[in-house]
Amino acid sequence: MFVVETVGVSFMLAPYPVAHLVMLLLDLYTVFLVLGLHAAAVTRPHVVGPDGLRVRRGTRLDLRIPLDLIASARYDLQFPDANKSEDGVLDVAVASQTSITVHLARPVTTVSLWGRRAEVHTIRCHADEPQTAVAAIKKLLPIDS
Repeated sequence: MFVVETVGVSFMLAPYPVAHLVMLLLDLYTVFLVLGLHAAAVTRPHVVGPDGLRVRRGTRLDLRIPLDLIASARYDLQFPDANKSEDGVLDVAVASQTSITVHLARPVTTVSLWGRRAEVHTIRCHADEPQTAVAAIKKLLPIDS
C-alpha cells in the first residue's frame, strides 16, 4: 500500500522538484519503518517454553513470566480499545486484536519503552495459532492449574 502511494505521489509531484524530493524521502522512510516493524514482529515472536511464557512486542517489550506465576491461560479473541486501558491488564495487540488471555497468580511489573512501570495481573496477546499456544502453556502448567 505504501509503495503504491509513493509511486502515485511521485507522479503527482513531478512538476514540483522540491516537494517531490521531500515527499519521496518521507514516503521511503515510511516504507522502511513499516518493513522494520514487520521484521521485528516476525523475528521476535512470543515464546512458550520450560522457563515460562515470554511475551514480546518487537524491541519495545520483552516480558518473561515464569510458569509458577501463570494461574490460567485461554483462547479469548478480543478487540481491545487502544484509547482505553484497563488497570492491571497488558494488551499486546496485533492488528487491534488479541487471541490469548493469561491470568497471573501474582502481578508482575512491566516497563514501557519510556521507563514507565505498571503492575499487571492479566496479559492479553495475539498469536498466529492461539489454540496451539494455549495448549502448550497448559501442558507446562502443574496439573492443579
